[in-house]
Amino acid sequence: MAPRTTRRTVLLTTGAAALAAGCGSDGGTGGEGRDGGEGGEGGASPDAAGQELISTADVPVGGGTVLGDGKIVVTQPEEGDFKAFSAVCPHQGCVVTDVADGTVNCACHGSRFRITDGSVERGPATLPLPEERITVEGNSIRRA
Repeated sequence: MAPRTTRRTVLLTTGAAALAAGCGSDGGTGGEGRDGGEGGEGGASPDAAGQELISTADVPVGGGTVLGDGKIVVTQPEEGDFKAFSAVCPHQGCVVTDVADGTVNCACHGSRFRITDGSVERGPATLPLPEERITVEGNSIRRA
């Protein structure tokens, strides 16, 4: 006799598959992410200190830009004030999808984080987005 499939088995199986699909890192979940940089040079990854992340002109005032390839979100709460946070939601590891109306948004479960300091505006996340160290040199935002 074959094992009986219960509702719990189906939910556990489909839930695990959905979680794996939703938290994948194929680089396509980065919202307004970058185009992959200056191809052909094979240089340092976006995780390397000093590596250019984005131009200041590409980060809207009162908003931000998700860089899916580097898993960083860069915000500009006020003109000339740039912040950077991990783009990985602390709730269950999904990459945040966009920045709108003063918050960094995770589409997986609806968490929202303030662009000013990464703190939680709306859960289910209970921890803030970790801050990333950056420097601004001219029109270039770089990883510190």
